[in-house]
Amino acid sequence: MDFREQLEKSLQKNNVSFVCDEALSSHSTFKVGGNADYFLTPSSREELIKATEVLRDFEIKFFVIGKGSNVLFDDAGFRGAVISTEKMNRSFADGERLHAECGASFTSLALLAEKNSLTGLEFAYGIPGSVGGAVYMNAGAYGGEVKDVLEFSEVFDYSDPKDQRIVAVDAAKHDLGYRDSVFRHKSDRLHLSSCFRLKKGDPAEIRRTMDDYMRRRREKQPLEFPSAGSTFKRPEGFFAGALIEECGLKGASVGGAQVSEKHAGFVINRGGATCADILALIERIKETVLRERGVELECEVIYVAP
Repeated sequence: MDFREQLEKSLQKNNVSFVCDEALSSHSTFKVGGNADYFLTPSSREELIKATEVLRDFEIKFFVIGKGSNVLFDDAGFRGAVISTEKMNRSFADGERLHAECGASFTSLALLAEKNSLTGLEFAYGIPGSVGGAVYMNAGAYGGEVKDVLEFSEVFDYSDPKDQRIVAVDAAKHDLGYRDSVFRHKSDRLHLSSCFRLKKGDPAEIRRTMDDYMRRRREKQPLEFPSAGSTFKRPEGFFAGALIEECGLKGASVGGAQVSEKHAGFVINRGGATCADILALIERIKETVLRERGVELECEVIYVAP
């Protein structure tokens, strides 16, 4: 039995669903990217943990995604395993708390909050990512952020091979900053679920706020094209989109990648874009804004190398 057969047999033994040579363009909101050697879809925390244990035993590198809404996969794909948490999407309300698995839709969580007359997650309505991705990035919009409502997360900590365990991590220990968290800097912590503490609110007002945020998104953002949302972090004292537009880059393109004509803060896949097109356009934007405005833009999108 060769190495590949041993790996696949071990995954099957642990009931981890997987396919080989999966097109990553089907799992990214940018709709670009080559194939992953393995694409795993665990349906529970136990399967997710087992999947990572098997991959580490076989020394296979892996990358975990939720909805693929803030990642850019390389045209060459990924030489290893991409793990999708899309099947780990359970959530429930408990009084003024919402509990959600890492793969749950952040927008669906906002709808669950509304259903239970809970306020605090209206900003999440329309954010296309998963709960895991939202916590990973400290996602936010319209004045709200994950750090405002997060109470704790459950994490599988495998930093100590002799003491691997599931632990509850308080929000204060997440190091939540602007589009940042401890998970971006510690690869030996696997996010499993999170608990959000909200407050009782007026159902009609919650719905009005959510509808207003969605209306603004549709009016101002190029939702009709594949993208990864805002391409750049907001530089202190400026707005990335305004800087890009002031530099005359609105509508600029490289191959199938284009600076949105609707909102210059978004790089979109106008049609047939490659990862190379997108990276080249991002670099052109950064160089131009630095040269003409003296501001260094930092990319918000996570590029996943092969």
